[in-house]
Amino acid sequence: MLTLRSILFNTVFYANLIIWMIVMAPFYFLSPRKKAYSVPKNWALSCHWLMEKIVGTTFEIEGLENIPPGGYILAPKHQSFWDTYALLPWLDDPVFILKRELTWIPLFGWYAGKQEMIPVNRSAKGKAMVGVMQRAKEAMSNGRQLIIYPEGTRRPPGAEPAYKYGIARLYRDIDVPVVPVAMHPGLFWPRHSTMRYPGHFKVRILPPIQQGLEPDVFFSTLVDTLEKASDELLVEAIEQNPGLHVPPTAQKRYDELKTVAQSSQS
Repeated sequence: MLTLRSILFNTVFYANLIIWMIVMAPFYFLSPRKKAYSVPKNWALSCHWLMEKIVGTTFEIEGLENIPPGGYILAPKHQSFWDTYALLPWLDDPVFILKRELTWIPLFGWYAGKQEMIPVNRSAKGKAMVGVMQRAKEAMSNGRQLIIYPEGTRRPPGAEPAYKYGIARLYRDIDVPVVPVAMHPGLFWPRHSTMRYPGHFKVRILPPIQQGLEPDVFFSTLVDTLEKASDELLVEAIEQNPGLHVPPTAQKRYDELKTVAQSSQS
């Protein structure tokens, strides 16, 4: 039954994406950019509804009060396709730095262009990267939220952290707060898998790390803060979802955390 529900959800999810992009295209492309943003926001809400109704997966968000006004960098954990769109309904005007190849995809690339996403050639050096940084600074000065995944790519829940130092350079050069976000959608929507698992989890938006720190100090603060919150949510998600399919990396980290907790109590 779980496999059938996963297949049904995946089919409906991608059909829903295509239908939204086609049906809403006239409104989206004829509207001002910020008004057009209501389309991806509402599409994301429809995806949450589908996942709840078909798979039985729900979530809650803690810490919305920690979102600052104006421009900032949002730095979420990245485990799943889910977290690429999940927070859109709660962000005013987000912008992604994305692989330029994604902008070549029909419909998707046009939608991304309308929202003035920032394409980057990953092999680019020098002037090309300077241009990307300049566009990011302009977006921040216009009050937009730059979404950066500090680990760069999707990681399995509980895996050893592998943060990229590039976010520290962005923090130094763009000079805006960085808002860490801890979550474990990978327990319910695993990477490299078509399976979707029912259950409930939390997304925790942490207090912003303000400007002015040395890049090394900022980087260690980000890693320590985000990993501590991630560990707490991992234990909570596993213990509150009995019968959940737990990947080996998550089980290993859970066992380590429980051993440390028991040692501290003895």
